[in-house]
Amino acid sequence: MEIKVLGPLSVEACGQSIVPSAGKPRQILALLSVYANQMLPVPTLMEEIWGAQMPRSALTTLQTYILQLRRRLAAAYGPQAPEASKSVLATRYGGYVLEAQPGAVDIHEYDRLVAAGRDALDVGDDVEASFLFREALAVWRGPALVDVRVGPILEIELARLEESRLGVLERRIEADLRLGRHAELLTELTELTARHPLHEGLHAQCMAALYRSGRPWQALEVYQGLRGRLVEDLGLEPSPRLQKLQQAVLASDPALDLESAGGQWRRPVLDLFAA
Repeated sequence: MEIKVLGPLSVEACGQSIVPSAGKPRQILALLSVYANQMLPVPTLMEEIWGAQMPRSALTTLQTYILQLRRRLAAAYGPQAPEASKSVLATRYGGYVLEAQPGAVDIHEYDRLVAAGRDALDVGDDVEASFLFREALAVWRGPALVDVRVGPILEIELARLEESRLGVLERRIEADLRLGRHAELLTELTELTARHPLHEGLHAQCMAALYRSGRPWQALEVYQGLRGRLVEDLGLEPSPRLQKLQQAVLASDPALDLESAGGQWRRPVLDLFAA
């Protein structure tokens, strides 16, 4: 079986999709897929579907949804594997679990690549870290579960996944900056700062890339644009770290130059001038 949730929901058994078109069974399958190989208690599954407004028939209706999913599994596996549906979508004491083989779930592959990328960063291998983080981000096919109605449980998990995705993107850009790829990053960072107009980390990276590309005046424009939005939208000034980065650009601080650190600068841009 192959399970993909980092994009539209895709669950295939024997090359055949088992994703139902009906909203609530699809939602149950999505939740089981996100937590593949983990037992989900019945109350958690019911909360995802109905929230705090559970009907009296919630348990019976949930069991009906599970039966529908098992029927789709049985049709995919065929008569040669009559028990496959119950072993793949298994009943456990108090809940259900969707069993998957190693490497069959895109979230698991993403997490594996991210962990390997962090290990590469820890030993100072920016080339390997950049490669692994790119591979992790390439696992995504769009917003997670973009075609599934989500309830309170999935909503929390999707927020966590999106935050992780953005964090991995930042780490990959940091590795690329340390590798002297600042000119190559300018287009990407311009787009990212437009999509995340209040994100200080991405703006700091954009400032560093512009400064190292010989465009300090544009780095200052990026700072002023962010400051204006923070003041107008939130009534806040940029953080002290970002203010110090602006001062470093104004002063042409050698610490901003990759060469001055011998290529061994290990801290994120936003932390470079932290107290």
